[in-house]
Amino acid sequence: MLILRSAALFVVAALFEIGGAWLVWQGVREQRGWLWAIGGVLALGAYGFVATFQPDAHFGRILAAYGGIFVAGSILWGMAADGYRPDRWDVIGALVCLAGMAVIMWAPRNGG
Repeated sequence: MLILRSAALFVVAALFEIGGAWLVWQGVREQRGWLWAIGGVLALGAYGFVATFQPDAHFGRILAAYGGIFVAGSILWGMAADGYRPDRWDVIGALVCLAGMAVIMWAPRNGG
């Protein structure tokens, strides 16, 4: 159950961080206006709180593991929001990152 909770929190974090960055990008770079950018800043702020709900108490471990989710999530976001078409190397790289995330986060540990 802890793994499911942790995985769900990583997905929520990705939605806030990637979505927030995308909103800032749209607001500034695509000139959609400052309300988009402000919405992005608020989402990025919310992302900062999500990690605190992870069951593991080690900040460095949580943030390092989240990196794998960020990589894969960014590719998925680009596909859904911008029509990005990943090539096989994008997919392989994202899978490697997800495997690394799983090892960092959920490998059996002896008291540590």
